[in-house]
Amino acid sequence: MNAGNRRVLLGARPGEQWQVDAASADLVRTGRPVRRIRIAAKPQAIEIDLARTAIVVIDMQNDFCAPGGWLAGIGVDVSGACRPIAALNALLPKLRSADVPVIWVNWGNRPDRLNLSPALLHVYNGDGAGTGLGDALPQGPLRGAHVLEKGSASAALVDGLEYAPGDIRIDKYRMSGFWDTELDSVLRNLGVTTVLFGGVNADQCVLATLMDANFLGYDTILVEQCTATTSPDYCMKATLYNVRTCFGFVVSNEAVIEGLA
Repeated sequence: MNAGNRRVLLGARPGEQWQVDAASADLVRTGRPVRRIRIAAKPQAIEIDLARTAIVVIDMQNDFCAPGGWLAGIGVDVSGACRPIAALNALLPKLRSADVPVIWVNWGNRPDRLNLSPALLHVYNGDGAGTGLGDALPQGPLRGAHVLEKGSASAALVDGLEYAPGDIRIDKYRMSGFWDTELDSVLRNLGVTTVLFGGVNADQCVLATLMDANFLGYDTILVEQCTATTSPDYCMKATLYNVRTCFGFVVSNEAVIEGLA
């Protein structure tokens, strides 16, 4: 490059950037130094590069987890949905300290629901007479809040969890966090190849997002204690089985923390 020109970095993350000036553009991405850690996992122990790892936390929102949220209001037992809170609060600060991006992928519908198909609106509102996506909650502490609408109290992060400065937030509108969102672009611009997963529901949105990540070529790892479901227990068992058999690896929260140490 011309030494007389000031170089400007273009890109979201060091090591994944171009260097440009008036005379030329350096497209060589230097990458980040490998930071290898070993984690006990199923079906076998794994080694990952923290420099290319992120964690995606899915749907830890009032409508899915809180006693006054949408699912609770239509009779779903949400008592288990808050179980990941303690594990996430133990793990996320350590990942942030290790410069691992924390990405929150939450439902955030448009107020006009133009991005929701009839098939999505049918979920939990099969006869059209119930309370479905985008409808106002008819009772409880969140009364009047619109179900999983971006910016509503219903879609807010559940009590006990907090966003930290530097965390990344992405709205989704499907079971999978990849369809019709910028999640894939964000991960690729961060230089991420390995993704840890947590959140709810394990057998629905978490699994759908993890599977799509696997299909897109990411290394996928489910953190068991950071994940839960309001479905019957056999659904969680099936999810753990399918992940470790077909789509990646299952690890414990303690194993990740031990690896980070």
